Amino acid sequence: MGIWQSTTNASVVPEDADDRRCINMQRMQNNIPMSFVGTNKKLDQLDPSFMYTQIIKEILLTIKFNQKHIQDYLNYCRNVFADNEEEMVNIKRLECQYHSKTPIYWYSCQMFLYPMLDRALRLMDGDIITHMGFFIGDLHRQIEQLHQEQYAGTTAADTFTVYRGQGLSAEDLEQMMKTEGGLISFNNFLSTSKDRNVSQGYAQDATTNPDHVGVLFIMEINPAQSTTPFASVAGINDFQKEEEVLFSMHSVFRIQDTKQIDGNNRLYEVNLVLTSENDPELSRLTDYIRKENYPNSEGWYRLGSVLWRMGQFDKAEDIYQVLLDQTKDDRKRADIYVQLGLITMDQGKYQEALTFYEKSLGICQNTLPPSHPNLAISYNNIGNVHRIMGNYSKALLSHEKALEIQQQSLPLNHPDLASSYKNIGNVYFNMGNYPKALLYHEKDHEIWQQSLPPNHPDLAGSYNNIGSVHGIMGNYPKALSSYEKALEIWQQSLPPNHPNLAMTYNNIGAVHYNMRNYPKALSSHEKALQIKQQSLPPNHSDLATSYNNIGAVHGSMGNYPKALSSHEKALEIWQQSLPPNHPDLAASYNNIGVVHHNMRNYPKARIFFEHAIQTGEQSLPSNHPNLQEYRNNLKRINN
Repeated sequence: MGIWQSTTNASVVPEDADDRRCINMQRMQNNIPMSFVGTNKKLDQLDPSFMYTQIIKEILLTIKFNQKHIQDYLNYCRNVFADNEEEMVNIKRLECQYHSKTPIYWYSCQMFLYPMLDRALRLMDGDIITHMGFFIGDLHRQIEQLHQEQYAGTTAADTFTVYRGQGLSAEDLEQMMKTEGGLISFNNFLSTSKDRNVSQGYAQDATTNPDHVGVLFIMEINPAQSTTPFASVAGINDFQKEEEVLFSMHSVFRIQDTKQIDGNNRLYEVNLVLTSENDPELSRLTDYIRKENYPNSEGWYRLGSVLWRMGQFDKAEDIYQVLLDQTKDDRKRADIYVQLGLITMDQGKYQEALTFYEKSLGICQNTLPPSHPNLAISYNNIGNVHRIMGNYSKALLSHEKALEIQQQSLPLNHPDLASSYKNIGNVYFNMGNYPKALLYHEKDHEIWQQSLPPNHPDLAGSYNNIGSVHGIMGNYPKALSSYEKALEIWQQSLPPNHPNLAMTYNNIGAVHYNMRNYPKALSSHEKALQIKQQSLPPNHSDLATSYNNIGAVHGSMGNYPKALSSHEKALEIWQQSLPPNHPDLAASYNNIGVVHHNMRNYPKARIFFEHAIQTGEQSLPSNHPNLQEYRNNLKRINN
């Protein structure tokens, strides 16, 4: 294959103690990330980790990594382990000897490489996974090459059994028992042994952890029909006597049964069968995942899109910036500008997003006919930024241009028309015209229901928008029902720290607040804040929304110091991230004024109500209900 031939290096790291650095992978992999797919699971309800692990592996194996990518990873590691002298030595050793030793050797070394990969795949950390893409590819290809050498010409008669012992949480055990007959995916490279006693020993060792039960996986392998390459690595690392068999990343097995060992309720054996290439359920899953994850893109373009969908915005932006620098083709640049606009929107960098979208529109205007659907996409994107920045008239104009083009060039039930109806509905919502907002969101929802499966993420967005209108109109039961439908869909299709989940918890909290269910409201808003803190930069305006809402709940519960603290955090972020006349700033001034009023700090309350009116008059229609509220609050103080 020519992947790990020896190379010359300017410096040399001594090799003493190399052999002692190799460790048993099965012992290391006590908590390997895994996913379950039940026999009756609908395709659009897949565990996101199952879907993203497969598609990322597939993408990484198509990318041609080079020495620059290896050096980028080494530099990344030097930053991570700057204060760890032992790992800095390991980094130098990896730099000098990577090509002279095999990927399996490095994988089994007692150093940072395996723990870093395990953590990246467990957390679906796109930054680390991308940095380690070269190694994932090299390790897979070595296992694949060994598999071809070791198992060429095998038949079903050559079926054999391997074992794996490890700890498992009670929750994962329960999930696995519920999934009998279904599929289990190990979302990392998987180490097993042909020696049952050794593996059962690891399972028994795991029971010393009170949070784990011990599990012995008994895996039946038909080498003639396997979907995942595997190979015996005896003699490649130091554990030849344990007859270790290593599987490539994302190996999928069918769960046969689960039972206690010797009546011990903390020690179980689970019988698995490696899926075959003609397994109809796995083929159906694989085809669905490929179709849902940008099948028309390739390599780095596809990886950037998948990372964006996963909520890994910073790494997706890095990839597209590199692609932008590398291409001179105008059409490709227009597409990349759109992707960068979507990413910077999600990062809260709205002016940057507007610039990217306008650059894409300029290229499209110069290269496409005036009624081309891509122009409508550009107008919609520009309208979305204007809406978020509070420029509602500009937003409405852009979205109406998009709708006009689409009505001329697309069928009446085309999904792009649904997007325009949604966007216009959002603008009317922000302008306080709720009946029109509901009308457009229902048009959007009608198209999505005709064209999408019932658990598609875009349908969740539609439920969310309808819920928002019902909530502001006081139809709280309808609002709560819509939000809960949105949450159910997004929980099935998005990673657990995705911003859309935070948005939905926020909206559910708002309904509970208006229904005076303050403890439930506080719980929902705190869940939203927790997700945002994990997935967004610290000055993102969505964080301010959560602080604002938590402040409102505390205020209604009479916890005025906590309310004031939360509202002040919200104001600080909004002042950094929004234009000075933005409607959210007006609302924030008003909310702080309300808390001061309730604490009998009337002079301070008056100041903040005046700020609210002054800001609101610059950004809201004169008859907007929020502006009326601010004026009424000031009148109460003056009277």
